[in-house]
Amino acid sequence: MGIILSTAIVSIVIWLYTSPQFGANPAEEQIELYSTTGHHDGEAFFNFERADMSMDLGRIWEIIKEFNNPVNNIQPKGDIKPERLNPKEVSKQPEKTKITWFGHSSFMIEMDGKVILLDPMFGQVASPHPWMGTNRYNSTFPLEIEELPKIDVVVFSHDHYDHLDYGSVDALKDKVDHWLVPWGLDNHLVSWGVNPNKISALDWWQESIRIDIEFVLTPSRHFSGRGITDRMVTLWGSWVIKGASDNIYFSGDGGYGRHFKEIGEKYGPFDIGLMECGQYNEKWADIHMMPEESVQASLDVNAKVMMPVHWGAFTLSVHSWIEPVQRASIEAERLGVKMTTPKIGEQIILNESYPTSKWWLEHLMTPIN
Repeated sequence: MGIILSTAIVSIVIWLYTSPQFGANPAEEQIELYSTTGHHDGEAFFNFERADMSMDLGRIWEIIKEFNNPVNNIQPKGDIKPERLNPKEVSKQPEKTKITWFGHSSFMIEMDGKVILLDPMFGQVASPHPWMGTNRYNSTFPLEIEELPKIDVVVFSHDHYDHLDYGSVDALKDKVDHWLVPWGLDNHLVSWGVNPNKISALDWWQESIRIDIEFVLTPSRHFSGRGITDRMVTLWGSWVIKGASDNIYFSGDGGYGRHFKEIGEKYGPFDIGLMECGQYNEKWADIHMMPEESVQASLDVNAKVMMPVHWGAFTLSVHSWIEPVQRASIEAERLGVKMTTPKIGEQIILNESYPTSKWWLEHLMTPIN
């Protein structure tokens, strides 16, 4: 028995240190640079507002009990079939900005004739190993990776598994002209075979002009980490994407905070805000917004239209899978916020088309009143 246990422990340790899924940590010279930012303490990045992520045994036990007593509709009934796109039509209307949701926080943006991907996560499980998570709700996508055209820019918000997926990067890397990431995340991409000359790593408030589009990495109240020893060693953030006529805000992940108003004052108004709204819990409210806070954050950044994201693909918390969009809809109506709720694959066309169907009601295990 002792030999079996020892072998298992050794195997796990070897996997933790050799699996490509975990990426690579910053080098010493990078850490020295990060330390000059004012939000890095020489070992890790930090938030300017409190972000309590403590997990004592009592809190862990409470979370375990919650996951073992799931609520109704913790996940959808059956596979969610996305609206399919014609790959030959992508970027063929440069005068229109089109936004296509691939589920969770993954998007394809067609802007000024260019193609941009946000947090492209095509994996079926948001974890380093298939045994460590449940499958996503949509087994297929509006376009599969092999159907995608050349991608001008890929943008990542942070390195958590539901946003940065090793398999997706490996499959995409020969299609992508340039990658824009927060500081430190570039090391993951290089370790996965991406040409370092095609990567730009930014600090908060840094700007990069690519393909005649302005990209700005802006703050969020969150954290990072892919293994057990790399928490907060890479940066996280939100993004401003400003084209010739349209301006988009992508919140990434994070709790509600004063940074939203600052972003709105510096870079707003935005034609649309893609706002994190899902996988929340009172126990980690500092690092994931409640739906009502997501709606308020869209007002803070001065977004003309809000779309709730970070839901509709994975069960990563204990609320029902439809609760985020239901609560956000109620709050948006109360505050007079225009909200769009496209199906996966259903296109938003800025200044023209903002889908609002309650498509999720077709996928309930348990009917609601």
